[in-house]
Amino acid sequence: MIKLWYRRAESLACLLLILTSAFAAVSLLPAVKAETAIIEMTPNLGNIGTTIHLRANITSANGTYQILWDNSVLISNASAVDNLVNASFTVPPSTSGNHTVMVFDVAKGENATSNFTVSTAYSVDVLPELAPPTQRQEGDAFLIFLNMTGGEQGKTNAANITVKAPNNASYTSLGAITTGNDGNGTLIVNYPGDFSPGANTNFTGEYGISFNDTVATGVSLVVMTNSSEYHRNQALDIKAVYGPSENVALTIIGQDMNYSTSLTATVSGIVHYVNSTLLSNASIGTYTVNVTSVSGPTRKDPPDFQSFTVPGFNVSIMTKNLAKELVPNATLEIYQNLNSLYNMTADVGGLANLTLEAGGYVCYAFIRDQDVGTLAFEVNETSTAFDLYCNLTNFRVTVADEDGVLMTDVELALGEGNQTSTADVNPTDVNGTSVIHSLLPTLNNVPIDYALNASRYGTQFNATAFLHMPIADYYDLRIVCPKMDLQINVTNANGQPISNAIVNASELKGGLFYSNITSASGIVTMHSTLGRYLIQVYANGIQLNETIVDLNETTVNNTIICGLYGLDVSVRVVDYFGQPIPNVNVTLQRTGYQSSGVSGADGLVPFPSIVGGKLELAVRFGGQSEPFVATTAFVDKTTTVEIRIDQYVMLAGMLVETGQLVTVIMVVLAVVFVLCLEVYRRRRHRPRENES
Repeated sequence: MIKLWYRRAESLACLLLILTSAFAAVSLLPAVKAETAIIEMTPNLGNIGTTIHLRANITSANGTYQILWDNSVLISNASAVDNLVNASFTVPPSTSGNHTVMVFDVAKGENATSNFTVSTAYSVDVLPELAPPTQRQEGDAFLIFLNMTGGEQGKTNAANITVKAPNNASYTSLGAITTGNDGNGTLIVNYPGDFSPGANTNFTGEYGISFNDTVATGVSLVVMTNSSEYHRNQALDIKAVYGPSENVALTIIGQDMNYSTSLTATVSGIVHYVNSTLLSNASIGTYTVNVTSVSGPTRKDPPDFQSFTVPGFNVSIMTKNLAKELVPNATLEIYQNLNSLYNMTADVGGLANLTLEAGGYVCYAFIRDQDVGTLAFEVNETSTAFDLYCNLTNFRVTVADEDGVLMTDVELALGEGNQTSTADVNPTDVNGTSVIHSLLPTLNNVPIDYALNASRYGTQFNATAFLHMPIADYYDLRIVCPKMDLQINVTNANGQPISNAIVNASELKGGLFYSNITSASGIVTMHSTLGRYLIQVYANGIQLNETIVDLNETTVNNTIICGLYGLDVSVRVVDYFGQPIPNVNVTLQRTGYQSSGVSGADGLVPFPSIVGGKLELAVRFGGQSEPFVATTAFVDKTTTVEIRIDQYVMLAGMLVETGQLVTVIMVVLAVVFVLCLEVYRRRRHRPRENES
């Protein structure tokens, strides 16, 4: 057994020695620190202008770093976040091949590098650039701009430019691009001047451009019109190329237009037609232009055929009433030169969007087929939004009581003739005002009779009929909400009147408050405005009861029974066994009321004619300032509240603690028990009489 214990101790010692050696070895290792290194660089191959995303670490926390191109060109100079570098930059002008990207830790003088391979790129552009809708016309020359980036330094590169015309004819131009020290070079050639004989822009369509067959391509569109779209106030400009003095026919076809004319080319073969009035009344739509020879040998393939549009301007019309408020769903009819162009309906926001060309227009607005407004307007490049004011009147009603207090939430129902609809109820706001918007004053040139009913809480108090709305922004009407006598009878639970009670009447929707004191018969009368009131009754600062009363012509007399008023309450204090405890001080209190008394021989303390409800009760023994017992009771009728004090027992007219009494009883029982045992023992061992 001893040997086994010794072997286990020996193994444990060896294990501890191994662990100690391992911890010591780890503690002697050098501390790990951040090093300057490139974590990721994407991409690593691309053209000049390629965006490179670089992530790296530097040794200096929050230190300054630089990004260098080829160890000399400064790309970026910024600060790391902790030790992290996260940067993006574009490849600068450089020759083709490998280039070095370096991250340099300025404080430590450390750096890390990675390689990026620059590839050669080519591009073709057509000059001058024409912003839409401007277009290049037949017979116009253009420049071809060739650009080469990322090439070899100082090398002359052959440039073979081919242009394929819409008629499938191809024309070439040979040149050279010489790169500079940064590997970039450009070449500009003129088409058709610098191309093989026969090059021209005599055809309508796309002229495809290729640079050294496939390395770069471009396109130039040549048509007859100098614009792809025209407005009415613009001149139509058409140009085509035909034989010298050749006669041609020009045709323009579109909506409401079928125009043709004969033209003669100049001695240089140019047909140029400009007309500043032809489109002055043009409708919105697409138009086709066709030019054909009628006297010469010119037969074009593809033919001189193209289209242009008259797009119109986006026009918005906002319908408003005379108070400058939006009018939804008005029907609009737009005319030009007595010709109907559009029939449409404004949306729920009063807005109508449409497209119209430059010119003068008239817009009519209709509500229920009644003409309510007319707008004459002129559309041009700078004028495209218009307000159309309709002869619609806002009806503004203000309601106040006889004292001038503004009444909220009065329901106003308006209808035509004697018809009022609850579906069109408009309640007054906190200012006692309601606005019924955009009413039609007349129908078929006859004034409309309107009828208005005003009610509150379902009780109508005003009816105004045959109102005629003027053609104005607002028509104002003031209505008076009547007053009437509100009578409240205040009684106790036995139906007896409560005098000198305060009765408050608060209108539920605010703004109105009345108060009065009940008479000897328990009645109070308040001259109050029609409404719904919260009635609260108070006596001696204590709220006795509350209820809600609707005041109208049929509910002016109300009875409030205050069942908690005038209750006779007694408090009985008893001991553990329910025996009355005399000479105990009892305090009864509630908000605004407090009374105290001493219990009699029966343990009772009477509190006559008090207000019931939640009562606070406190019991104090003689000489005590803090209550021995504190409790609450809810009283809603004449009753006796019993407070049992379990800690005491009345014994021979004295108050004894229950614990002490129990102890005495246990001691007495124990003594009795011992005596009984002793008596039993003595009797059991008493000698028999016959023994001597």
